[in-house]
Amino acid sequence: MAAEEITLAKPRDSMLSGVGKGIIKFGKKKPLGALGAFSLLLIVFAAIFAPVLATHDPNQQMGADVRLTAPGSMFWFGSDEFARDIYSRVIYGARISLYVGILSVSVGTVIGTFLGVASGYLGGAFDLIVQRFVDTLLGFPSLILAILLMAVLGASLNNVAIAIMIGFIPRLTRVSRSSSLSVKENDYVLAAQALGATSMRILVRHIIPNCLAPIIVLSTGFLGSAIVAEAQLSFLGLGIAPPVPTWGNMLNGAQLRFDLGPHLAIWPGIFISVTVLALNLVGDAVRDIMDPRLRGR
Repeated sequence: MAAEEITLAKPRDSMLSGVGKGIIKFGKKKPLGALGAFSLLLIVFAAIFAPVLATHDPNQQMGADVRLTAPGSMFWFGSDEFARDIYSRVIYGARISLYVGILSVSVGTVIGTFLGVASGYLGGAFDLIVQRFVDTLLGFPSLILAILLMAVLGASLNNVAIAIMIGFIPRLTRVSRSSSLSVKENDYVLAAQALGATSMRILVRHIIPNCLAPIIVLSTGFLGSAIVAEAQLSFLGLGIAPPVPTWGNMLNGAQLRFDLGPHLAIWPGIFISVTVLALNLVGDAVRDIMDPRLRGR
């Protein structure tokens, strides 16, 4: 019995050691990417365990005597004009930013990839219609398009994600279409067509898997852009309405009181910058790993 347990434990131990070696190898080859991934993991950890890590209720008003308090032992990041703990609000604000970023990029990636790959593979009238739709969306700057959509949809968490997502779809569609145009000429696709495979089967089994490398790299970069876009919309008063804490509306509330309490804008600004920088570092590392032309650099 003991021998069986030892035998069963070996594959698990070897798998864990392989993961550890892979992490160490990644850290040595891409130190900046590893630093970005570690920073991102800390932010994700803080967002998930915000109720445990927060020192106060993010919307609790402590009293007029502690309004605009500087950072100290009572309020680690200081307090705002309503005597709310900025540290707790920043931690809870990470949840909003990550939720909007992940939701908008993941759904936008799925829609944009399918539209682009189908457009490039099928061609004809479908390709023409999709590309004219993409051209129309690309005619608007992303922020202007998001502002227009928020004015139509109204301010809510999911509407912010939808407004940001629609701005990503045309760029993802273009990239996936260009990839599918080259992939569909490969011999294995022609063989699948000769064997009578349906267009849907060819797209799912052959085209999409071989177009994922540039799409994954692009999507990783879009995560940082989505977080910045959410902060911009909240700063303009078009995102999630107060008192829900987001990094953007914290900056919006700080603009008129920056001279009285610079910490009102400093801390959410730092967290936005660190998160976007970490995502960009991870995106660069992913690009280098997935692009064989850059692996030796």
